[in-house]
Order: sequence, then structure tokens, then C-alpha cells
Amino acid sequence: MHHAADILLTLFVIFVAAQIGAEIAQRIKLPGVVGEIAAGCVIGPSLLGWLSPEQILPGTPLDVLAEIGVVLLLFSVGLETRLDDLKKVGKSALLVGVLGVIIPFVAGALWAHGEGFEWIKSMFVAAAFVATSAGITARVLQQLGVLQRIESRVILGAAVIDDILAMLLLGVVSSLQGGGSLDLHSLLLTLAGAIGFVAIIGWGGSQVMRRRSGWLEAPISPHSALSVVLAICLGLAWLSTRFGLAAIIGAFLAGMIASETRQRKELEHQTLPLLSFLTPFFFVVTGAKVNLAELASVDALLMLLVATAIAIVSKLLGGFLGSLSLGRRSATIIGFGMVPRGEVGVVIASLGLAAGVFSDRIYAVIVAMSLLTAMVTPPLLAWLLRRGDAGEAAG
Repeated sequence: MHHAADILLTLFVIFVAAQIGAEIAQRIKLPGVVGEIAAGCVIGPSLLGWLSPEQILPGTPLDVLAEIGVVLLLFSVGLETRLDDLKKVGKSALLVGVLGVIIPFVAGALWAHGEGFEWIKSMFVAAAFVATSAGITARVLQQLGVLQRIESRVILGAAVIDDILAMLLLGVVSSLQGGGSLDLHSLLLTLAGAIGFVAIIGWGGSQVMRRRSGWLEAPISPHSALSVVLAICLGLAWLSTRFGLAAIIGAFLAGMIASETRQRKELEHQTLPLLSFLTPFFFVVTGAKVNLAELASVDALLMLLVATAIAIVSKLLGGFLGSLSLGRRSATIIGFGMVPRGEVGVVIASLGLAAGVFSDRIYAVIVAMSLLTAMVTPPLLAWLLRRGDAGEAAG
């Protein structure tokens, strides 16, 4: 009973801290997600210590709860994203996704090598610069109510492509770091499987739902449609991990499939309470994972500033160049939308630490860089989108 009471107290602290952080952020015209991440930094091991390092390790109850939160978040984003909308931006999304991987990877590897890492270890460090955090950008776009804009569709489409390439790249550098040889055949099979999974589930599932959505109401429960699509969400989230992808990709595809049903609006309304409760845990836990003590020196802070600048500029450049055909303003919005690394960078940094590639300092720098890009980008993205709306209204 005592253990259960401790867990409930921890959940209470996290949830209240998230609400306070989000409220403060919104009052100073920042997206709520910035306040939630900052709240995690404050109550985490680095400052108040209300969350211990052991409580937020991978596989712990809090980490699992955070994972469920981001899975549901991407499911809800998928509910507002239809396949036909993504098809219209396919070329731009592909270019943004590819350039958004190549440019940050090259820049990150050069920086790490300049810091004294061997080339193989430099590539592992560079992998943390690559993958965009779809969860953080999606939350901002959702809060601003702009998921139907062409820039939002490009960002979400590119994030899926980005994730496929990032996971593939991580597999390559992990193999090389472990002393293994690069198996091109296995690599191509992995890539084909990931692309096939996204294409078949995304296209095939959407076609089935357009024609057969009535079966969602077959059970007599008043929430039968929600229950069925949540089961699909969890199933596809698990299945995507079997193809080497992040669970959030499967969740996004599940939402996109469900968006083709006639119950779409009802499902959006029913998922709101779940999101309000669960997604704050993801952002608070993400913020709690940074160790500020490792950054308490001029050298470490300088390293962090340089790494963060490279992370922002390289991703912004990849997104901007990939979507330039949509115009400079839209390309700038898309570029900033691809900048947040968030939980993806934290995961790669954790793998690097476990593999003995990263020192405690470089681990702290990579995690802090991931969180800084996640905190700096949302207000800039919100400002750009509001400025664009103001310009269109004035015109």
C-alpha cells in the first residue's frame, strides 16, 4: 500500500507541475509545452529532486506512462490528418525529410570529430542531431489549431520519413560502433520493411475505413468506436517497433486511418480528456531527464551553445531547402517545425551512454541540446504562424 501511495503522490506532483508550467508559459505568450518541459527540469533530479533518476529510467512506470502519453498525442494528430492531404505534399515532405537527415548528420559528425571523437563515435553523436521530435511539434501545431495548413501537413509527412531514415541510420552507426560490418543487404531489407509498413498500413487501412467504418459501432458500448480505434492504435504502435520504427509512427498511422471514418469528429472529442491527462507526463519526464550539474562550467556551456546552434541551423536549412517550392515564408515555418529533437535525441544519447560512447558531459550536452531545441522552437514556430496569419488578414 505504501508503494502505491508513493506512486500516486509522484503522479500528483508531475501533473500539478505540468499544469502550473503550462499556465505560466501561456500567460507569457509561449506554447504550454514549453512550460511542461521546464516544469520537468525544475522538479527533476537537477533542481528540486522531487523525481529521482531511478524513477525516470527507461522501462520504469513513469517512462511507460510518458510513452503512452506521446502515443496518444500522435494518434490524435493522425485523427486530424487525412491521407489525401498528405498526398498533396508528398514531394515536399520527401525532400524535407531527406535533407533534414543528411545536413544535420554531416554537421553533427564534423562537430563531434572536431571535439576529439573518432569518426565512428562521431557518427553516433551525429545520429542524435538527426531525428525530429514529432510529438513536440505536433503538440504546438495542435494547440494553435493549424493542423490543416499545408505547412503542418508537410511537417508531419516529413517527420514520418525522417523517423524511418533516422532509425535506419542509428542501426548503421550502432553496428559500426559495435565492431560489426555494414551488411548492405540487411540494411536494404530493413528500409524496405519500414517503407512497406508505412505505405501498406497508411494506404490500405485508410481504404478499408472509408468503406467499412460502420463495424466500429457493432459493439453495444456507447464508446465502442473509441475502444476499437484505441486498440488499433496500441496494436500498430507495437507493430511499428517490430519494423524498427518508433511507436509513435504506428500511433500516427492509426489516427490517420481513423480519420477516414464517419465517426471522426466524435473520436476527436472523446480523446480530449485522455490527452489532457496523459500527454503532460511525457513532456515533464522529458524535461526531468536533463542533468544540469554536468553543464556547470564555461566549457560545457560553450559546447552546449555550439551543439544547439548546429542542431537548429542544420535542421532549419534542411527543412527550408526541401520546401522552398512552397515559398520562403512557408519554407521557414517548415524548417522551424522540423527543429525539435526532444525525446528522440534523449533516447539516442541514452543508447550512447549505455554503449560507452558518450561521457557524462557529452551525454548531458546532447540531452540539453535536445531539450533546448524543444523549448526554443515552439515559441518561434507559434510566432511565425501567427505572423503569417496576420499578414494574410491584412492582405
